[in-house]
Amino acid sequence: MFSKACEYGIRASIFIAAKSSKGIRVGIKDVAKEIDSPEPFTAKIMQILTKNKIIHSAKGVGGGFEVSNEAVKSIKLIHIVDAIDGDSIYKGCGIGLKECSEIHPCPVHNEFKKIRELLLVMLTTTTLEELALGVKSGDFHLRILNKDN
Repeated sequence: MFSKACEYGIRASIFIAAKSSKGIRVGIKDVAKEIDSPEPFTAKIMQILTKNKIIHSAKGVGGGFEVSNEAVKSIKLIHIVDAIDGDSIYKGCGIGLKECSEIHPCPVHNEFKKIRELLLVMLTTTTLEELALGVKSGDFHLRILNKDN
């Protein structure tokens, strides 16, 4: 549903928010490892998230990525999705047609419209804080752990 970059961006944001709540900044290597993403690709995603003021980057000794306590409460999933994928996921055609509307619907238009509306509600109401709290508490995970982890 989301691009791979957007999936990684959501995972990275949640991981960083969970660590930030403990006062911990994380480096790019830790982010890439935790979200199971190649480091160079993760770095590009982090640039986008930083540019869009979703994640804060501090340079130098003790630097890394973080999300402030105030920001984590106001950042919604839609901010991350819009920053990386734009709005096509909840505005575009379900099968990718350039023109799809109520007047000229594609074969899945009516059913996909319901899904898009539900997705938009979820994206606009879900905060980064609630997702990070779920990871921090252990209720949610960001990757499958094997026996060695």
